[in-house]
Amino acid sequence: MHTGAVNLLTPASIQTLLDRHGVRPGRALGQNFLADPNTARRIVRLAGIDASTRVVEVGPGLGSLTLALADAGAAEIVALELDRHLVPVLHEVLDGYAVRIVQGDALDVDWSDLLGTTPGWSMVSNLPYNVATPLVVRVLETAPMVERLFVMVQREVGERMAAAPGTDPYGAVSVKVAYYATAELAGLVPPTVFMPKPAVDSVLVRLVRRPEPPVEVPDVDRLFVLVRAGFATRRKMLRRALTTVLGARTIAVLEAAGIDPSVRAETLGLEEWAAIARVEAEVA
Repeated sequence: MHTGAVNLLTPASIQTLLDRHGVRPGRALGQNFLADPNTARRIVRLAGIDASTRVVEVGPGLGSLTLALADAGAAEIVALELDRHLVPVLHEVLDGYAVRIVQGDALDVDWSDLLGTTPGWSMVSNLPYNVATPLVVRVLETAPMVERLFVMVQREVGERMAAAPGTDPYGAVSVKVAYYATAELAGLVPPTVFMPKPAVDSVLVRLVRRPEPPVEVPDVDRLFVLVRAGFATRRKMLRRALTTVLGARTIAVLEAAGIDPSVRAETLGLEEWAAIARVEAEVA
């Protein structure tokens, strides 16, 4: 077990690691390594990590954030890394720390096998931009043991996750996230803290799983079929957008749900979408 001060990764130490192991950040994997100790500590602090926290980190990369999690004394840390070339680097960086390093894909991993079924896990991650949305959705849908997520994602993606009805970023993903969790933006992260520097800003997003969904629907999958159809053509009124899935019943279903058929998808909150799903099931 490692004791004493933790030396977090800096641009210089990251370059040394990359050179020694002969690896380069992969654009296809969306790899932008966190290279600022202050940002790593800030993430851990805002995520509320302490000695009672069990943490899973997706995409640890070179271990920048992982070291900060270990420094906070997290009770258990599981680091899930897709890139097999980075696993030896992680073993070197995290030698002496109580971190379980697993090579695997978070988009198809069996979460119960990885973490067990006991609730109370937190996910704290700098997520690759290209998989952030499907990964967060998959965790919300299939990993109930993960009760809190604190993730760093591309600004546009984070704003969409936390968006409220009627705002520009609001979309189908916003509705799905709201079904499973509360979401809020917790801070902005500039490109300068990464190696290599991305072309966009990042944001920190805090998601807390709801004990129960805030609405009742006969079929959750069907609810989101309706939502996706509504947002597929954002500029169309609902009476046109939902015709693809409701057909000739569209106007009748909307009116029975108390929804004006001439409004657009981005004006509806989760409760309104649930009302449409309930009515559609009744008149199917």
